[in-house]
Amino acid sequence: MNGMGTPAREVVVITGAGGMGVAIARRLGPGRRVLLADYSETVLQQAVKQLEGEGFDVHAQQTDVSDPAAVKSLADTAETLGTFRILVHTAGVSPVQAPPERVIAVDVVGTALVLDEFLRLAGPQSVAVCIASMAGAMATLPPEVERALAATPTDQLASLPVLDPQKLDRGAAYSIAKRANQLRVQWASLAWGRKGARVVSVSPGIISTPMGQEELSGPSGDMIRAMIAASGTGRIGTPDDIAAAVEFLVSPAASFITGTDLLVDGGAIAGMRYALSRGE
Repeated sequence: MNGMGTPAREVVVITGAGGMGVAIARRLGPGRRVLLADYSETVLQQAVKQLEGEGFDVHAQQTDVSDPAAVKSLADTAETLGTFRILVHTAGVSPVQAPPERVIAVDVVGTALVLDEFLRLAGPQSVAVCIASMAGAMATLPPEVERALAATPTDQLASLPVLDPQKLDRGAAYSIAKRANQLRVQWASLAWGRKGARVVSVSPGIISTPMGQEELSGPSGDMIRAMIAASGTGRIGTPDDIAAAVEFLVSPAASFITGTDLLVDGGAIAGMRYALSRGE
């Protein structure tokens, strides 16, 4: 309740103000207060201008999710805006955008920081959705390494041998990071569940966002196009494909779904395993 005795507005926090973040804001924003966060002030303000022009109630905060103080400040802001209801963590960097050490800092440690910090705001019906990647399905790790990625305290995560950037190329760092996201969500679901809240991850395939287009234009472009061609849908995904999945996962219809990952890749992983592997 606010000071006038009326219910406080529900707050949706979205990290990452690119194409996917904006599409998710459009799906989840009506009737709610949206807090957008991004590392780039320019990207952030462009998204705010766009969404405000469409009638959404939008607030913005420049945030480096790899910085614990910045993530705490973001959660503090969310708390002042109303009743925390939804967190969608899309912020991340890809192999073509950053070296291994930055991939680990943002995609692994940043995700853990966000889940830790927003846990204190979580309550019954709160939901967190972390955007991972189908790349996580490509990381084959021993059980003891997976448990370490899931359960190691956040301030010690970057010290794990499997995350040593000196031993990883960009692609391996990204795949391991995204597998770590999926595992971290499983572990976090226990603590979130004790507060009546849920946490899930979504692993997109190849999506037509600026990041996705960079990947298509990069060294792995030919391989990615082959994966699309071999997939069951035969097309690249759209930001709204992911937003639609997120909308379902935060809804009451998904109240029994927590601690798991939803692969939204148009069948790319299946095509890679069962079509490309046979040379089709």
